[in-house]
Amino acid sequence: MKLHVDYRLYLVTDSTDAILHGRDLSSGVTVVQYRDKTSDTATLIATAKRLHLICEEQGARLLINDRVDVALAVGCAGVHIGQDDMDVQTARQLLGNDKIIGVTVSSTQQALVAARAGADYLGIGTIYATPTKKDTKSIIGVPGLRTILQFLGNHQLKECQNISTVCIGGINASNVQTVIYQSYAPLMGQNPPKKLDGVAIVSAIMGADDPRRAADRLFNLTNDPPPFASFAAPLIPPEWAKPIHIKQLLESVPMIIKKVSKLNPLCHNMTNLVVQNIAANVALSIGASPIMSTSGDEAAELARTGAGLVINMGTSTAVGIQPYVTALRAYNHEGRPVVLDPVGAGATTPRRTALKTLMAAGYFDLIKGNENEILTVLGAGDTKQRGVDSGPSNKTVHERSKIVAELASRERNVVLMTGKIDFLSDGTRTYTIRNGHPYLGMITGSGCTLGTTIAAFVAAHPEDKLLAALAGILLFEIAAQRAAVRIDVKGPGTFVPAWLDELYLCRKEVLDGQAEWLGAADVLPCIT
Repeated sequence: MKLHVDYRLYLVTDSTDAILHGRDLSSGVTVVQYRDKTSDTATLIATAKRLHLICEEQGARLLINDRVDVALAVGCAGVHIGQDDMDVQTARQLLGNDKIIGVTVSSTQQALVAARAGADYLGIGTIYATPTKKDTKSIIGVPGLRTILQFLGNHQLKECQNISTVCIGGINASNVQTVIYQSYAPLMGQNPPKKLDGVAIVSAIMGADDPRRAADRLFNLTNDPPPFASFAAPLIPPEWAKPIHIKQLLESVPMIIKKVSKLNPLCHNMTNLVVQNIAANVALSIGASPIMSTSGDEAAELARTGAGLVINMGTSTAVGIQPYVTALRAYNHEGRPVVLDPVGAGATTPRRTALKTLMAAGYFDLIKGNENEILTVLGAGDTKQRGVDSGPSNKTVHERSKIVAELASRERNVVLMTGKIDFLSDGTRTYTIRNGHPYLGMITGSGCTLGTTIAAFVAAHPEDKLLAALAGILLFEIAAQRAAVRIDVKGPGTFVPAWLDELYLCRKEVLDGQAEWLGAADVLPCIT
């Protein structure tokens, strides 16, 4: 009979000192893979026998990396083999049907081959770069992990659907919850992907001063959702998330505007240096409290105040990315919303690299950008972006609505594609918004300040981030429409102060119980 294995916390070790010399790992570790490429066979067997006894005492399963002979000599649960090791069929013949065989994979093709060959589980990776992993070609990130899990969940072979999965590579206490959460992202029109059965850890336990404490913490983290998940886009939409009549949708907008004014949420802007002043003024006009800080070190304190963060890549540099990563993780830890504005993300290789780094570092509650920027985030950009501007679209309304819905579904968040027509989606609900004025495209930083506005609104109303974003967009764009037709506005130069006035006046009218300006809202649902 096949052994039952709990893969939740899977330790891979090259050095066994932490286990064998009194610093046990507790029941947190459920699987131990003994990996030693240098010792002779006698040493391997002797060490593995000692490990096997400890694992049995603590209710864990022991697997041996590559060496079927050692596994047979020890009588442990089985083996783990890599792409360059013994094939699965041969290992099965030697071990028998009751033993466990795991295989390292980094592509859907490798996963299919291993499943067909009768592997019991897949070790999927490498997820993140590590000091010990020199082969960067095998680094697949969370997107690659997600692709393999979706492939397995949607394949017709039962071997693919039933096989267990763990991921490996750079997993630690700071990212384990995000990896587990983001790896499971159903796509429209497909079956649910396979869920991860566990995470494989190396240095986060073996390199810890107290391996037992580190293992306990990691085990608890794998069982708990990340802090941001309480307000993340749900997999099965609750009643309030289902498409509703536009009239009902718009009736909620004044309530959210009032919440922003009442809560006066701190809006933390790590933004384009060019637009800090106008972004601060817009935040004040909508009832938020702005702070302009590119320091990641103070992000944790700011997040604890109930703030929302906007990360704007407008003037990003290789050195400047690390504070963004620090801030992103701090806000994720506190469960506070983060908006990503990937300005010019597709324009240059350094910007695409910076975007990839940010996407791998944590969870974004909302991603906003023009069509080229959103396509770059999706990974489907087919044209090189010129600077930060978005050119005319050659895609239909239906095509663009599908793009934002697909990205929102994949990332389990809210996505806004800006342009002459805005597209807003949480993967379940998708809307077009046709408000605004051409003057917004003639001034510096209008898109960046929209990110500021949305961050403040989502911070005030995280219960429904799509609705919060919609409220912010309508206030932002209808105020622009009102400002543009004022008699004192002669062009873009006079438009900016008038627009700030109208942002304030529209908000004040809502607070006074009059929101007739919402009658100008041009919002329609999309069928994706």
